[in-house]
Amino acid sequence: MIDLTNPNLKTWVEIPENTDFPIQNLPFGIFTNIDKTPRVCSRIGDVIVDIGALGRFGFFNEIDFDESTLLKDTLNDFISLGKKVTNVVRERVGELLNVDCAELKDYLAAKEICLLPIESVELLLPINIGDYTDFYSSIEHATNVGTMFRDPKNALLPNWRHLPVGYHGRSSSIIVSGTPIHRPKGQTKPNDNEPPVYGACRLLDFELETAFIIGKPNTLGEPVDINKAEEHIFGMVLFNDWSARDIQKWEYVPLGPFLGKSFASSISPWIVTMEALAPFRCESPKQEPQPLPYLQAENDGNFDINLSVEIKPKNSEGKVVSNSNFKYMYWSMAQQLAHHTVNGCNMRVGDMCGSGTISGKTPDSYGSMLEISWRGTKPVDMPDGSQRKFIADGDTVIMKGYCEKNGLRIGFGEVSTEVLPAK
Repeated sequence: MIDLTNPNLKTWVEIPENTDFPIQNLPFGIFTNIDKTPRVCSRIGDVIVDIGALGRFGFFNEIDFDESTLLKDTLNDFISLGKKVTNVVRERVGELLNVDCAELKDYLAAKEICLLPIESVELLLPINIGDYTDFYSSIEHATNVGTMFRDPKNALLPNWRHLPVGYHGRSSSIIVSGTPIHRPKGQTKPNDNEPPVYGACRLLDFELETAFIIGKPNTLGEPVDINKAEEHIFGMVLFNDWSARDIQKWEYVPLGPFLGKSFASSISPWIVTMEALAPFRCESPKQEPQPLPYLQAENDGNFDINLSVEIKPKNSEGKVVSNSNFKYMYWSMAQQLAHHTVNGCNMRVGDMCGSGTISGKTPDSYGSMLEISWRGTKPVDMPDGSQRKFIADGDTVIMKGYCEKNGLRIGFGEVSTEVLPAK
């Protein structure tokens, strides 16, 4: 089989320079087109690869697996086949697209049906997310928030350096990129000396995150060993975990996030596999004090993923307000999963875990408007002359992410969401 980690691999498909989707990436997603039948796909450059159609043309005949999983409206059944199968299917797709392979290139009838321009298709939510957990694992973000709302000398709560803090979120309101959201309503308390009021959120914020998708379940009562945790992770997506700051501030004590978070969370349509991200593994931040043994990993668990956030007002030029990186994360995905299951919690295929807001050390790398505008005290100037303390109606928030090393670029595309007025 082809080695998709080889940075020198080339494809016969015409792709843009510096694309997020070279032959070494080949992420998985779900699409539909004029026939309105959702099915499994991949992407190379700006071309959609209809993996279900490849199966119908017999290109997977040498692989022993249930090809009906390629014709489903989510990736759950396909992912459930296990990495031994999904990796081979991905490698076979890479083989067919390799510059040295003519099987698909010269099979004109198949090529016309299996390779589609991206503008001709609709990308769907790639998975059925049964459960969703959001973590709070950036030490820079946690320190910034703690400094704003508590004593700066004690910005981190006593447990923060000992375990990956998280909460159980709402999976039903996770939406795919391109799906607009309405400004949420709820209770807020703008004046400490007056009763709460009901109305539209005034402090709508994005949270720059990634998320990982569970690809291998664990049995109830059986924790996932930290050194085997990545075997349970199928891949990653970009994640905008929207936050209504004023609603959240009033409701979150004593039980944590609720209506201020559950109205919407946006993900990118492509799940980039852990195998594609492997060349970009990097050293993790030093953890002090040393975590308990069940959180100590043999290998580094961070990845060098460049992340950005752009705010684009309606009918106006946008502005990039944050450039961050996943490598800043204090708690790794493996540590998050090991901690999540140490009590015996069973994870299922398609479950999703958010990283928590990813902030760097400088204001231009902060992962939320709460930090960028420092609670609204430092407004951001926009190209159209307006200012932003938080997100306005009509704004589109666009998050992008990519890895780059030794001439190889692997990206996620984007997660883009327009904010509509409250209903």
